[in-house]
Amino acid sequence: MKIKLGLLYGGKSAEHKVSLQTAKAVIQALDLTKYEIHPIYISETGEWIRGEQLQRPVEDVEELQLKEGDTVSPVALNSEIFPVSIHHETTADKIDVVFPLLHGPNGEDGTVQGLLELLNLPYVGNGVLASAAGMDKVMMKNIYEQAGIKQANYVSYIRTDWEKNTEEAYQNVEKTLSYPCFVKPANLGSSVGISKCNDRESLESAFKEAFEYDRKIIIEEGIDGREVEIAVLGNDDPQCSVVGEIVPKTDFYDYKAKYEDGDTGLIIPADITEAEYKEIKRVAIQSFKALDCSGLVRADFFLTKDGDVLMNEVNTMPGFTPFSMFPMLWQESGVSYSELIEKLVQLGVERHEEKQKIKYTF
Repeated sequence: MKIKLGLLYGGKSAEHKVSLQTAKAVIQALDLTKYEIHPIYISETGEWIRGEQLQRPVEDVEELQLKEGDTVSPVALNSEIFPVSIHHETTADKIDVVFPLLHGPNGEDGTVQGLLELLNLPYVGNGVLASAAGMDKVMMKNIYEQAGIKQANYVSYIRTDWEKNTEEAYQNVEKTLSYPCFVKPANLGSSVGISKCNDRESLESAFKEAFEYDRKIIIEEGIDGREVEIAVLGNDDPQCSVVGEIVPKTDFYDYKAKYEDGDTGLIIPADITEAEYKEIKRVAIQSFKALDCSGLVRADFFLTKDGDVLMNEVNTMPGFTPFSMFPMLWQESGVSYSELIEKLVQLGVERHEEKQKIKYTF
């Protein structure tokens, strides 16, 4: 029996196009002899459109921007996209597993995961808590600070506080962090809205840009170190890949380098010592468990000249594009792209089955 896999992609976020690229890559990697692929597209305006079952891999992301199909309400998923026996005489059309390929707010932040939990549907990836905390960089760093995980210094602001006293905000950054520093929207990924600041003028501009994408921003200390990443896969017993290193040809690893031109050096495996690998692996698993993650995570670190391993951030829904680190790290670790996706689906089913054992009545 083929597994009926619902691919949920698009979404109302600045990372809509990234999600389309991820969906295209996943579809091309899926074995159509094992899976039925059912596309569910969320437009940039928030419409949910159910497409016909895919009979072949897509060649262009435009094919994924569904114009025709059944526009459905997300609150009616269990009866419209995922029929259940109470509504239908047969469950032949019921989706077995949902694979959310959504990046950014309204997808990667726990909102869709909460919907799927309420509908009691198996899904791939992290749950509500891990997704929400992993999406909000400020909350994530607060949790990691409490867990004793070493990381760069940071401060954060919400828009209203900044507007009340902008000069005080700038002075606090200069006093606490100095230059260079990085200004980021708290709830976006893929390097959207991120700026490197070397002086007051660039800092002021960076604040304004970041607040265009979020009501909360984070400002992080610039670290003089190598950017290294490791992929984590699993549920309660997570496993780690080899470590990769990012060597940007631009000032930092920005959106264009990640998703458009691939103009970045990626060294896999990274040239690090066995002791450094063990420490990165240890902290990655500690970080995974601190957020109660499941399925997958890409953990990003700074490796300083003194050998210190500093947590940068985790990504609870890393991309699967041809330029993405996560699948390449596992490829180098002996897990092919198609095997990786199959493992993720299996982990999603296992986590769902575990939840079904929980008693909700007394």
